[in-house]
Amino acid sequence: MISTPIHIIDFEGSRQSGIVEYGVATLLGQSITATYTRICAPVGTISDQDRAQHGIHEEMARAAAPFDREWSLFSALREQGPFCAHNVAVEAGLIAMVWPYPRKCPNFAEPGVEAASWWPWLDTLRLYRRIYPGLESYGLEVLVHTFGLQSELDQRAQLDCPAHRQRYHCALYDALASALLLARLFSEQELADASLRWLILQSAASESERASMGQQELL
Repeated sequence: MISTPIHIIDFEGSRQSGIVEYGVATLLGQSITATYTRICAPVGTISDQDRAQHGIHEEMARAAAPFDREWSLFSALREQGPFCAHNVAVEAGLIAMVWPYPRKCPNFAEPGVEAASWWPWLDTLRLYRRIYPGLESYGLEVLVHTFGLQSELDQRAQLDCPAHRQRYHCALYDALASALLLARLFSEQELADASLRWLILQSAASESERASMGQQELL
């Protein structure tokens, strides 16, 4: 069993508005051990399309502190373990707009290597595509329903999510959904011995990126 905490992250927002809500679910083995979330003041305009999707409007968020006040939290989390998201490009792009890099921290894919980088990330979208090829969709909500996790997700959301943020496209709700998908992989017999390095390799965006990271055996 992997003994390193993995921090599953979801952001609501865009390059235009900036991050207007964050959600983090920390996974240790198959257990969610901590969660973090709040609304954040936008740094730009929230579009009608984004507002309709995540339900956050300027009046709701303007009194909140901006996301950049969370440097201590996110840099500390990254020092403890790698980040994970469902479709990493979105979250990686948004956090890099605020802070291009964290403090120097472990790489986690290469033992003993440190770097001032948010990478490498795990990606539940890519992991499920590689481990379960041929599914009709790999959208977050579809995967949760396909693998029978909706009831567990709703029960967990009632404990951890604000009362008005217990649905898809709410940051912590989506982070919990991704965390349950990742935890479910650890219960698969054939993946019981999968290492953190192997999961990171399978999360790479391309075969060339995987090859550049080294061998892909279970370690």
